[in-house]
Amino acid sequence: MIKRLQHIKNRIKKTAQACGRNPETIRLVAVSKTIPADRVKGAIEAGVTDLGENYVQEARNKFNTLAAYPVSWHFIGHLQSNKAKYAVRLFDLIHSVGTIKLARELNKQSEKVNKIQDILIQVNVSEENSKSGVYIKDIYDLLKEIGLLKNLSIKGLMTMPPFFDAPEKVRPYFCALRHLRDQMVEDLPNVRLGELSMGMTGDFEVAIEEGATLIRIGTAIFGKRQ
Repeated sequence: MIKRLQHIKNRIKKTAQACGRNPETIRLVAVSKTIPADRVKGAIEAGVTDLGENYVQEARNKFNTLAAYPVSWHFIGHLQSNKAKYAVRLFDLIHSVGTIKLARELNKQSEKVNKIQDILIQVNVSEENSKSGVYIKDIYDLLKEIGLLKNLSIKGLMTMPPFFDAPEKVRPYFCALRHLRDQMVEDLPNVRLGELSMGMTGDFEVAIEEGATLIRIGTAIFGKRQ
């Protein structure tokens, strides 16, 4: 695992430098869903600082087991409103907020525990029915509404493009998210959108070239899931 992790870090550094970016501005989120806590512990000891989980209950178990380790926990899956009260207690950053309903529930639960919850807005750039997230045409209104919620802090945007075997086919979706971010920063100067969460094992280098600050890597670190 140490070799795999170092290989990914080297690829991140090489790609960033090739396109004139500082590698330090790109965070590697190790996607640890379905990975047992002992193997996640090994990844932390190998140098992982950010962990991405898709399921609240699974994450709760690992969080308790690994509480002594100073890692940042990211929720990257589809979050149901009835799990919001657990999510705000566990996660430093929630990547997948795509509706005002979920945002209001997260705000309510964050207020109960006196927390300002950092979130990303999930954008369904491809407008696929099978994917969550706000459509591009609706994001301006959603950002304005969420911006009024006192216990949420919008940090940026996230997207999950369609699956392609060829990374170059994904580039237009990453490019669209970056352009959308730039447009929203111009239209809503009070909203901070520094983070772009995009790119996974098969396409993270293209994502970095298009401005990703958070890349979500699972298989390349932990190997194929059982």
